[in-house]
This record gives sequence, structure tokens and C-alpha cells, in this order.
Amino acid sequence: MSAQLGPGARTAAIERFKATGAPEKQLDVLIVGGGIVGAGAALDAVTRGLDVGIVEQRDWASGTSSRSSKLIHGGLRYLEMMDFRLVQEALQERGLLLQRIAPHLVKPVPFLYPLTRRWWERPYVGTGMMMYDSLGLTNGHGTGLPVHKHMFRRGTLRAAPSLRDDAMIGAIRYYDAQVDDARMVVNVVRTAAHHGAHAVNRMRVESFLREGERVVGAHVRDLETGEELDIRAKQVINATGVWTDETQAMVTERGQLKVRASKGVHLVVPRDRFQSTVGLILRTEKSVLFVIPWGRHWIIGTTDTDWRLDKAHPAASSKDIDYILERVNRVLRRPLTREDVEGVYAGLRPLLAGENDSTAKLSREHVVAHPVPGIVVVAGGKFTTYRIMARDAVDEAVRNLDERVPASVTDRIPLLGADGFKAVWNRRARLAAAAGVHVARVEHLLNRFGSLATEVLDIIARDPSLAQPLPGADDYLRAEVVYAVTHEAARHVEDVLTRRTRISIEAWDRGVSAAPVVAELMAPLLDWSDVQRERETAHYLKRVEAERLSQEQPDDATADVARLGADDIIPVR
Repeated sequence: MSAQLGPGARTAAIERFKATGAPEKQLDVLIVGGGIVGAGAALDAVTRGLDVGIVEQRDWASGTSSRSSKLIHGGLRYLEMMDFRLVQEALQERGLLLQRIAPHLVKPVPFLYPLTRRWWERPYVGTGMMMYDSLGLTNGHGTGLPVHKHMFRRGTLRAAPSLRDDAMIGAIRYYDAQVDDARMVVNVVRTAAHHGAHAVNRMRVESFLREGERVVGAHVRDLETGEELDIRAKQVINATGVWTDETQAMVTERGQLKVRASKGVHLVVPRDRFQSTVGLILRTEKSVLFVIPWGRHWIIGTTDTDWRLDKAHPAASSKDIDYILERVNRVLRRPLTREDVEGVYAGLRPLLAGENDSTAKLSREHVVAHPVPGIVVVAGGKFTTYRIMARDAVDEAVRNLDERVPASVTDRIPLLGADGFKAVWNRRARLAAAAGVHVARVEHLLNRFGSLATEVLDIIARDPSLAQPLPGADDYLRAEVVYAVTHEAARHVEDVLTRRTRISIEAWDRGVSAAPVVAELMAPLLDWSDVQRERETAHYLKRVEAERLSQEQPDDATADVARLGADDIIPVR
């Protein structure tokens, strides 16, 4: 099986979908939705020996799964809510990801929990941290992370010199983990393809195929070419996140699940804007605010507000940005301003709807339902527990297959790039010398691709000019653009600048200067005409302009109108 999700693999997968019209060629499972849960379901199902297809109407991880806080964590606030089972489950998954499934992508990160109240707060929070450490040990092996540590004011200021003296009386340091969420999704999809799944992005479900009450597949449109086709499958899994209500309505008016979208906004600022060797978790009146180390940057967020507008492009307003800056500035010696903000992004959490008015109080647990025969719906949950959600969805689907299907094995299957990662890491100096690049470049590639970084270095060996960084985004090499197209299913400039790399939020110009170079590198690989190449660049620049304008608007409604001023991605014709 090939793990290369290039143009040829996409064509081959579409041909496989076309063949499903014959009864003996139908898929066992078709998954709709290319976020982390859909990707996880594809990997879970294919590694049980099933014939699997997965389609995504836009790009892999283009919705919620590329716009999270980028944390793999148990959720301290759920511990305070006494939701011990959810925290325990998430911490067990954190340990698996760190040690076995994705050690190349999921990395430990230290945080400070500042203490502001004398006498009672330290024992109260310390007890919670002790439980947090202990719950992570219940899966039979270590967490892979140090235990929490109490710190007084002097030690806290040594770790985070930019904190105000009066912002705390001390702190507790603890560890969680972080991940580049979009890279994780692409990696899971590639791993599923490696095991035999057929994966196609930019393919939208127009309707579901029915035989009586039973769903037997989907009628889809290839948004790149306009071609329509039917994909027949014994079972369909709907993993469409915040779009669950809409896709569920295609098959029944009696939907068992209702999903409410909560908007979370994050700011990206340069690492040198304040000094700290650790991240921060700050209490707010509504929830928590994270300050997360992110390479040469900080990610600061998030908000938690109801969102009922455009789901494809949730917009951050001026109000959102001011809220985050005001909250983080309460603890910093030198306040951050708008001029310090490099990037802004907004994402939507798919929360199971309840009776609460506040989205901050809605459940992060997931539910699997079978609204009509032939289709399974999975919704809710959080990024950290994607594997559990995927397993439960596939469990429900296979109950209705005639054959006996093995149990899930994804807890024992490393993602591509995990095998041999530590050995390749130890050879990084030799790899750098052989490739003629600085060892820091190789380390960057290893932390993004794991042991598959050697494939990117092979591209540089064939064309040394691709070792040059992209304009305005020195962290990323031109070879990574080529690799994104040939191995990671990137179809458009936007895919590369917003998800295969994070240039759209990490660069001061948000990728404007890199866009023409990226288009030039992609064009021959995707057979673009000169006109298409120019349109790709123009589209990306229009997107950046619309996002900047939306972030100057006072509220959600005006920000949404401004963001929708840029059309969606240009199809290739």
C-alpha cells in the first residue's frame, strides 16, 4: 500500500469509488468527514481488515481540526467539574500518543498554574494536580511526563520573569502535551491510506443513497472537476463535526443528535514578546485561558462563545481579540497590544447541545447514534480522545455487517513517521551534513514528519534549490511545499499555507509573500495553467485581506460579513 496522497493516488481512489456500483465491489465502510474523528475512523476500520473509503468536502482538517488549542490534555476544568471518567480517558490517550502512536508529533509541554489566594488554594489545586497525575497512570504504563511541582513566588518568577509580581503568590507546574493538529490529521489519513483506505478530499456529499429506509452510500461531487458519482457502501459513518445537524438531516428528520457550535479564538504572538520557559493556564470568569509555547511563538486563547453564522469560515472579531489581550495582560509586566499579534485564528467546537445557555457548560463527551439503518453518526468529544470516538463509531457500524470483524487495534498501531523516529533523531547531525543543510532544519523536519523527514531530504537531494526557505516564513523549506502536494494531498495554495504549514498564522504578513512562490512550486505538480496559478495566488491574498478586515469588526455579525467577502477556494477546471 502507498502512503503517498498525491494526485495519482487521488485519481486511483476515485476510480475505486466508481467501481462500487457492482455489488461485490461496494465498500464495507464509507466515512464522511475528514477531520480528526473521520480520519481516525478510517484508520480504525481499515486496520480491522475492512474495505474503507473516506471523503472530505474541503481539505483534510480544514474545519475544527486545524483550529484547536493544539493541546493533547486531560482537561483540568473537567476534573473540577467532577468528570473523572472523561479526564481519565483523555489522559490515557495522551500517554498512548506520547509514547506509542505519535511520539514525533505529540510533545510534552510544561505549564504554570498561578495561585492567587492564600491558605486554601494551594492545597485545593494541589489535590487536583495529584489526581491529574494519578489518573494518567491507570492505563498500565507511565504517563511519559514529570509529576506536578509546587513553586513559590521566587521560583515562579524565575520560570516566568515576565509575570507581574502581584499577579500570583506562587504556582504549580504541571505537564501536558501539544500537537500540530492539522499535521496530525493528515498523518492519520496517510496512515489509513498506507493500510489500504481510499481517501479523497475536495469531494462533497450531495445526498445519501437509499434503498427503502436503509442508507447504502452517498452521491458525491468532485469539487475539483465538477464530476458527480455514487459511492456504495454497506455502512456509512457520519463524522462531520459542527455540520452534523445538516448532514444528519439528509437522511432523517428525527435526528438523534444535536450539535451546537462554540467559537474559540486564538492569538499568535512572537516568543520574544515576554519571557517564560513554561506555558500558563489562567482562570477567567467563564473558563480558562492558555498561553502555550509554540516554536518561536506563543498561542494565546481561547474564547468560548456561541456561533450561529457561517461554519466554514468562523470569524474572529475585534471584541474577541480585545477579550484575550485584556485577560492575558492582567498577569504580564509589559502588556501586549494589537501590534504584537502576528496571527489570529478562529475554530468551532462541536458540542452536544443541552439545556445550558452557555457553551462553556456543554458536554465534551461524545455520542454515537444509529438514526436509520446503514448510517452511524458520531459527534461531540475533543481532539485528544479522537481514537476512542473513532473506535466507538466503527464498533457500532460493524455490528450491522454480516461478517465477523476483529476488535480495534489502533492503540497498538504507530502513525507513519513514529517507527524509528528516535533513531533518526539521533542521526540528525549526519543527515544534515549529507543534505547540506543546518542541523536545525533537520530537527524542524523531524518534528513535523518524524522518520519520514528523510523523504523530504530526498527531494532536496534531487533539487538542492528546494532547501531554500519560503519568503517571509524562514522556518519552512520549499521542499515541504513539493512534499505537501506529492505525499499529503495538498490541492491549493491555501492548503499549504494554512494546514500543511502554519505560515498563515505564524508569519507577520500571514503568507502573502510566500503565496506566489508556493503557487509556482505547486503548478507543475498539479498541471496548473498560468491562469490557474495566478488565480490561486490572488485567492489566497483575498482570503488574508478578508480575515484582516473581519478582525477589525466590532462583533460576530459584522466580522462574518467581512470574512465572507472572499469566495471559497477556486476549483480547477
